[in-house]
Amino acid sequence: MSAYDFIAVGLGPYNLGLACLTEPIDDLDGLFFEERESISWHPGMLLESTRLQTPFIADLVTLADPTSPYSFLNYLKETGRLYPFYIRESFFPLRSEYDDYCRWAAAKLRNVRYGHRVTAVEYDPTDEHYVVTATVTATGERVSHRARHLVLGTGTPPYVPDACRGLGGDAIHNSRYLEHRAALRAKRSVTVVGSGQSAAEIYHDLLGDIDAHGYQLNWVTRSPRFFPLEYTKLTLEMTSPDYVDYFHALPEATRYQLESAQKGLFKGVNSDLINDIYDLLYAKSLGGPLPTRLLTNTELTTAAYDEASGAYTLGLRNVEQGRDLTLDTEGLVLATGYHYRVPEFLRPVRDRIRWDGHGRFDVARNYSIDHTGRGIFLQNAGTHTHSVTSPDLGMGPYRNSWIIRELLGREHYPIEKRIAFQEFGAPAGVAS
Repeated sequence: MSAYDFIAVGLGPYNLGLACLTEPIDDLDGLFFEERESISWHPGMLLESTRLQTPFIADLVTLADPTSPYSFLNYLKETGRLYPFYIRESFFPLRSEYDDYCRWAAAKLRNVRYGHRVTAVEYDPTDEHYVVTATVTATGERVSHRARHLVLGTGTPPYVPDACRGLGGDAIHNSRYLEHRAALRAKRSVTVVGSGQSAAEIYHDLLGDIDAHGYQLNWVTRSPRFFPLEYTKLTLEMTSPDYVDYFHALPEATRYQLESAQKGLFKGVNSDLINDIYDLLYAKSLGGPLPTRLLTNTELTTAAYDEASGAYTLGLRNVEQGRDLTLDTEGLVLATGYHYRVPEFLRPVRDRIRWDGHGRFDVARNYSIDHTGRGIFLQNAGTHTHSVTSPDLGMGPYRNSWIIRELLGREHYPIEKRIAFQEFGAPAGVAS
């Protein structure tokens, strides 16, 4: 059975970045398992004009290694798009462009195994290796490989609210929007539930076609308003090594309070998209009232599907007024985000993993989650320990630099210690 320095499970942007950054390191031999037959990044939301919420420099590698051949700028050069991107004068790549960039980078790697679904991870104490077993989805063959370290990058599956679980009909999560867009346009009414960027992009997309198709379009959010993504520069300093140090050292209860309060820092809507939606509403209203409703402070409490009519009845509650109402709709899009689930394949090694008082991974400052502090590492899924830096694309290379340092026992890519002008904690040596 072959043995590796590390095995990484999942090939989202963070583990893909790890693959790109470790590829030129002769002292590291890694293997990457991906359940899908090819890489894709949120394929259901690759709308034509939507862009990333982070600039191009927050690619897979640049903030760790600006000279890497896997950079976004090198992708543009190799695909003949560098000058058009330069003339466009925008730091923010198109979402579809970033997806193509990830596939371009993945195609250059030699140590990725697609169509391999990891089913079990066990630990062999005789040689202190993890044994990773995977099923080849095309053939059903079971393969096993050994490694001294694991890196988990399985991502976060779509979240469906309790009220909609087991609901019949053709309701969809926003992750499948594009493949169902034509069917939604053919309905007499469509309701989007959610408050973040995906909900806004779908609402804007459907609003643009409302005249041609004549549906009633609703946007329901429990948020008190349509929150913009906070993108001021001093706030952006919270995606920094300084803030990770501060946040990670806080008591667990305080970190959980902050995790809940900080969702608007990475789950808000681009300000220009909010303005585009308003401008589109304004332009289309010139011909008279529009068949659309935007409901804030409104929580989804119940949902029922009537097979005879092919319609849903949504039970809603205005949180501030304490008033209940119902809304009938034929189409239902749940832009309700993603929630992390602990992979089932970790069950055999649960006793080797640290858990916090809330039953979630107790992620160390170096991104490890096992009792040794350098055996199993976690990509993303750490907002309760590493704050808003956990899902931030720009912090992916920083996290991977840490993980690579732990794997090698030395610092291969220079790791920034302090970059912020502000101080997040009480200054040392200042008396009260």
